Amino acid sequence: MKQLFQRSIGPKLYKYYIFIMAAVVLALCMAPAALAVDNMWDVAHRIIVDVYNKIAGISTVLAGLMSAVAVVGAKLSNNQHKVDQAWDWLRRIWIAWAIINGIGAFLSYIVPMFSGLATIT
Repeated sequence: MKQLFQRSIGPKLYKYYIFIMAAVVLALCMAPAALAVDNMWDVAHRIIVDVYNKIAGISTVLAGLMSAVAVVGAKLSNNQHKVDQAWDWLRRIWIAWAIINGIGAFLSYIVPMFSGLATIT
């Protein structure tokens, strides 16, 4: 068995080893260095703030538009049930807008007060 291995694969083993090592060295030389400018948490914080600002801006525009639609619907309706529904929708729109912007206020003003409490000195 040992002689069969030495005759069939033995002389080629050195060539395989050289080829594999050359491929590994070539791959390491061709790989670009990836150096981050900021750490992961700063980038994540910046992305979250950017996305939240876009969401808050869009929600403000939509709340204004839908409030106008609800008020016009309430004023032009001749049915008291539809008027009540329009005012209920207006209230829901304002509550949703306040919750969306309240999340931002909580994250901006309250969370930094607790930033140093989770560390052990």
